[in-house]
Amino acid sequence: MAQVPQTFFDALAVRAWCGLALDALGRSREEIDAINVYPVADGDTGTNLYLTVESAAAAVEAVFAGHEAGGDRGPTLADAVRAMAHGALIGARGNSGTILAQLLRGMAQVLAGDAGDAGDADPAHADGTGLRLALRQAADSARLAVAHPVEGTVLTVASAAADAAGGAEGDCGTVARAAYKGARAALAETP
Repeated sequence: MAQVPQTFFDALAVRAWCGLALDALGRSREEIDAINVYPVADGDTGTNLYLTVESAAAAVEAVFAGHEAGGDRGPTLADAVRAMAHGALIGARGNSGTILAQLLRGMAQVLAGDAGDAGDADPAHADGTGLRLALRQAADSARLAVAHPVEGTVLTVASAAADAAGGAEGDCGTVARAAYKGARAALAETP
């Protein structure tokens, strides 16, 4: 796992995450396509995820470009996560892309302060608590968006990441590492 260089989550972290996710999916998309078996073994899950993240990343870059053109300090965390979620939704491909868009929408609701239980969201950045809440909302939102959720899928992995993050105390780096470990453990158990 890449090192988490900061203790909080801000617009620059969203931009970096999009870039890292796109790179990782670019390297792994054929492998993901090959193991795609649910709900249909159509062999395009890796490609669909890549295209969805590509759209999310382009939306985040557009927000940064708009702020740079305006000469201001740059987008807020809320600007970046809303753009990421919207870009993913608009560019979602297949079931996997649609579920990913719902995961990102759930995170954005908390990180942008749009969720009713988000508390006092800081428009500049989120701390470990904010990331924990965002990961939980992401997993719950995605599960609710699927008519017939099935265990052993990305929904299970997202829930495991949120559960592990929920038990982590500390900054965003600590929470992210816990979520990563929880997700990897769940992934190892999937068929």
